[in-house]
Amino acid sequence: MAFETFAVHAACIRGVEAIPVTVEVSLAGGVPGIQMLGIPSMEVMESRGRIRCAMRSAGFEIPRSGITVNLAPGDIRKTGSGFDLPIAIAVLAADGQIPRDNLDRCLIAGELGLDGTVLPVKGEVAFQLLARDMGLSFIAGRSDQHVPLAGVDCGFIDHLSQLAHGMGDAARHYLDSEGVEATFEPELDYADVLGQEVAKRGMALAAAGELGLLMIGSPGSGKTMLARRMTGILPELSVEDQQEALCIHSVLGENIDGLLAGHRPFRSPHHSISTAGLIGGGRPVHPGEISLAHGGVLFLDELAEFPTGVLQTLRQPIERGYVRIVRVDGAFTFPSRFQLLAASNPCPCGFLGDREVPCRCSAAMVERYRSKLRGPLADRIDMMIDVTRPDPQVIIEGAEGMSSAELRDYVVRGRAFRAWRESRMDDADAEAEDDETRSIDGVVSTFELDDAAEKCVLGLSKRTHLTGRGIVRLVRIARTIADVAESEQVTQDHVLEAAMYQGRRDQ
Repeated sequence: MAFETFAVHAACIRGVEAIPVTVEVSLAGGVPGIQMLGIPSMEVMESRGRIRCAMRSAGFEIPRSGITVNLAPGDIRKTGSGFDLPIAIAVLAADGQIPRDNLDRCLIAGELGLDGTVLPVKGEVAFQLLARDMGLSFIAGRSDQHVPLAGVDCGFIDHLSQLAHGMGDAARHYLDSEGVEATFEPELDYADVLGQEVAKRGMALAAAGELGLLMIGSPGSGKTMLARRMTGILPELSVEDQQEALCIHSVLGENIDGLLAGHRPFRSPHHSISTAGLIGGGRPVHPGEISLAHGGVLFLDELAEFPTGVLQTLRQPIERGYVRIVRVDGAFTFPSRFQLLAASNPCPCGFLGDREVPCRCSAAMVERYRSKLRGPLADRIDMMIDVTRPDPQVIIEGAEGMSSAELRDYVVRGRAFRAWRESRMDDADAEAEDDETRSIDGVVSTFELDDAAEKCVLGLSKRTHLTGRGIVRLVRIARTIADVAESEQVTQDHVLEAAMYQGRRDQ
């Protein structure tokens, strides 16, 4: 006996989240065909052809009546190919061709091949999180990138014909060996970078204090090598950050092997990237590179070559840890807490200040190039270090330097001491560490400078004409150096070392 109407649970990816969608099917008679309601996108409309071919290939009959499919709620645009499977199941259940048992306990998402094969869709992690929140099992196509999440019952269907005897017989569960194995190539080690011990310490301080870092140096000085090893000295990802990063990568179909192995993401977009590619956007709206770097490192190589307008969009994500994109069809919020690294040549030819190769640029060319490294974004990069080409003899002889393990100890020790120190502060003082509008007295009290350090900061501020933001930047670096040294007070030595990491910037 045929049932005239039936509904199943489905979902749609919106940004980096899966939102619930109810697929309602009505066999109301009339001219044969499938009518879609609920603001379906083009790929959802194309599912009509895939569903017909898949049902025929799986041995089912196509109902000879008008089929009305409503995707509720009707005020949200539905995108993606994941509606193929839930629509096909709802049609077959409404027509009485498959049992309806257990269908109301499942969240279903999957694309259909013309031969009836059920294919996986992007965003499996987001779908699983929604299924867990709704108390449902998640059913989709078999995925090679399956990520088992705690508290979620996951099953897969290989072919539409398996549904002939009901969902209970069709859905199969992943074995422990079928999940994505946490295998990934070994992380790069700082021990391979020779002759850059000062730069290595700067990288460790930036990681310990979660400070932005800009490296300026000639081609071949090792800037990219230093940046690519940054993820190896950061602490392990928290469960929450790992889950957020997995969700973002899953939605975009990115490889997740490294995340499952516990490695933080490293993103290095080309300088020709668009604003939408960097912070997110498009239609439908997708997260950008800064969200793919969430929990890891965003490396902007050749910073001066990036369009100024694109770079300035980073100001909000750097300060707030998320980016909010508003479009006609709603607002989207993407997480974007990342360690910012940037690199640039000192001039257009790249050899300004080099010990061996003379610079070929005129003063006007240098000034025009350096002006690209200024502005509101550069003002939010805390540290700036010069990276010089190492001595060839050091490279040939293979002198050993600090390894990633040693630098990681610095980072872990510094962050642990900072957490202990902040636990002794009240909420107002803790928030003040991120406030860049306070007076010098506020800086001294919040960051705990001793008398000699305070006098040193005042002297440096007058000699180098530091702005208020520059003073706070200097003291924040000094505070990080003190944390790594497990010192409760910032001393004069800490301030003087911090001044080394101010680099060639116009204060």
